Amino acid sequence: MRDGAVTVFVEVRYRRSAGYGDAASSVTLKKQQRLLHAARLWLSRHNGSFDTVDCRFDVVAFTGNDIQWLKNAFGE
Repeated sequence: MRDGAVTVFVEVRYRRSAGYGDAASSVTLKKQQRLLHAARLWLSRHNGSFDTVDCRFDVVAFTGNDIQWLKNAFGE
């Protein structure tokens, strides 16, 4: 997705309840690393890199009926 000149990679998470933590907390360091790797791959296939393209990683988290949109949730 684009937000002006910024390419935004969005991770969407859902949990029925917060019994084991909310949906946003399910984006672990390992998951972040996988998302960074996937973004690098996508950028390389579109003639870009983190050095040449402004990027942001957002998390949209649904916990029950609660919605959180965490802009710039993590980065390289």
